Amino acid sequence: MEERCPGAAGAGPLIDPAESADPALSYAPVTFYQRCGKRLFDLAGAAAGLILLSPLFLLVALAIKLDSPGPVFYVSTRLGRRARPFPFVKFRSMVRDAEARRAQLEALNEMDGPVFKIREDPRMTRVGRLLRRSSLDELPQLWSVLRGQMSFVGPRPPIPAEVERYERRQRRRLAVTPGITCLWQIRGRNRIGFEEWMRLDAEYIDRISFGLDLKILLLTLPAVLKGEGAS
Repeated sequence: MEERCPGAAGAGPLIDPAESADPALSYAPVTFYQRCGKRLFDLAGAAAGLILLSPLFLLVALAIKLDSPGPVFYVSTRLGRRARPFPFVKFRSMVRDAEARRAQLEALNEMDGPVFKIREDPRMTRVGRLLRRSSLDELPQLWSVLRGQMSFVGPRPPIPAEVERYERRQRRRLAVTPGITCLWQIRGRNRIGFEEWMRLDAEYIDRISFGLDLKILLLTLPAVLKGEGAS
């Protein structure tokens, strides 16, 4: 049985146990105590962030409601460590029927691989564009970090439809807890092709450590302020 750190999410894995032992899904050894140290850091940071940023949450929610009809939050299903599904929450940055309109925009996709991104997506609201460029739409993910479904640092959580199109080696990014930021965010985000994105995630998994996490967190703030690759 897998040892669990305090506060870790407890859903069962969707990856077959035999498959999870495959080298393609393995990563550099991390001890139980290192995992718990990372978890305790996430717990403390997420709790502090949710408390300190609560006034900003209220302002963003008010701006969204005044700008366009629809809910304040956008919720979708993402896959976490070992392909565990969880509700992924962001501030809504698009019109209410954005998912229904996606099929009409497939030809405009600017990303290669199984990812869908448009730099000037016509479905975005006025407030949504500001939220995307400033990454403020990501703030509700602090709740996922608090619950143990995400970490501050780790590969971005994919949607199930994307994972279905992964090659086996690309599924390796599901071997660790997904995060709000990782090497992809500090090295260009959407300006990076899919293969390079997967390579950066593999690099993080190979080098995973508390020191690397701190370095990525420190470099994330200037990357966000510059809006590098944000869309």
